[in-house]
Amino acid sequence: MSSSARPSLEASYESLSLRYASLFAQVGAGALQRESERELPHEAVAWLDQAGFGALRVPRWAGGVGASVETTARLVADLAEADSNVAHLYRSHFGFVEGLHFQPEAVREHWYARVLAGETVGNASTERGGNALGELHTRLSPDGDSWLLDGSKYYATGSIFSDHTRVTVAVEGVDPTVIQVFAVVPTGAEGVVLEDDWDGFGQTLTGTGTARFDAVHVGADAVLSRQAGGSEAVHEEAFFQLYLLAVLAGIARAARRDAVATIAGRTRTFNTGTGLPFREDPLIQQVVGRISSKAFAAEATVLQAARALDEGLDAAAAAGADAEGYAGPVPYELSLAEIAVEQAQVIVPDLALGAAQQLFETVGASGTSISKGLDRHWRNAQTVATHNPVAFRARSIGDFHLNGTLPEGQHAVGEAPYSLAQGT
Repeated sequence: MSSSARPSLEASYESLSLRYASLFAQVGAGALQRESERELPHEAVAWLDQAGFGALRVPRWAGGVGASVETTARLVADLAEADSNVAHLYRSHFGFVEGLHFQPEAVREHWYARVLAGETVGNASTERGGNALGELHTRLSPDGDSWLLDGSKYYATGSIFSDHTRVTVAVEGVDPTVIQVFAVVPTGAEGVVLEDDWDGFGQTLTGTGTARFDAVHVGADAVLSRQAGGSEAVHEEAFFQLYLLAVLAGIARAARRDAVATIAGRTRTFNTGTGLPFREDPLIQQVVGRISSKAFAAEATVLQAARALDEGLDAAAAAGADAEGYAGPVPYELSLAEIAVEQAQVIVPDLALGAAQQLFETVGASGTSISKGLDRHWRNAQTVATHNPVAFRARSIGDFHLNGTLPEGQHAVGEAPYSLAQGT
């Protein structure tokens, strides 16, 4: 990051951590009960919205804090240690705000003001099945000077807690492999239905589920677009993945925290052990050391990738920011930042899952009690780790190092058009 782009004291991690530490602790105090009773964290989200958590990445020129990607990732990890569900559900909002850095000036000013006022934006991009790769069934149709939105999405994480949701749409005559189009609609608008029907075994309180849109009115100023594979798409997609890795780093820290707390209060030992209290037993100490090291390595890897994204964003700004947003080819530094995030994605899930698994080496059968909820760390880490299969990222990294090939995604999710078995 260039010296001119470094955050002020108010945007530093140290300052913001002091500001949010007690609030994160308050959120964490109810995490186990919420998960045990499947109680959506509406109250916790309201606290964070009122405290301006969702506005961390609004630039200073727009009246925001202007926190760096690195600082934001550290705070997300802090929140994820307290409650990984609450941290995760803000991912869609932070991704939306991140994309604004590349939008035309009028769009940025409009949405930055709303975010500073406490409004949040969820996500509705993925269609559950039936759409071919590169095609969408959710559509915008002309309606005079505005539009009508129809369709259905799944994995609409965070939308049920948000004021708006950003919907990836098809528009007749627009090739989605060239231009991606989004409709940003109020979640309370007529024709919008959000369902809490996510049935995964982890991250159960993120509001992930179905979003339905039936003839929803969309104003012309609520339709955004970007070049597929352009700087905005590359940066936002890398940021989205980095955000999940920060959540995983927080989960690893939560496993370390609960291992220490469990051992500190344990007086019983095993007939096969040394007879020492667990906290004094060298073997148990070693396990805690390994858990701690995994948590440390996970967070260090995430923050290194975050610094690369900050540098890539600076390069994108220097390469052609003007009144109409960022233009021109993707800067090489931004592509390198994407590689950095992909490398982090290959290793961080294993670290977080390992920490969550080894937590059970520090307890006996009592550690599997549902009332303790220690299993939630592994379940939540595994659920987060399934986002964007690691195998594809590892292949991309290998291709880059062997052949210099920069990552190029499909920019869509859908039915594969080709099958080796069928030869078509």
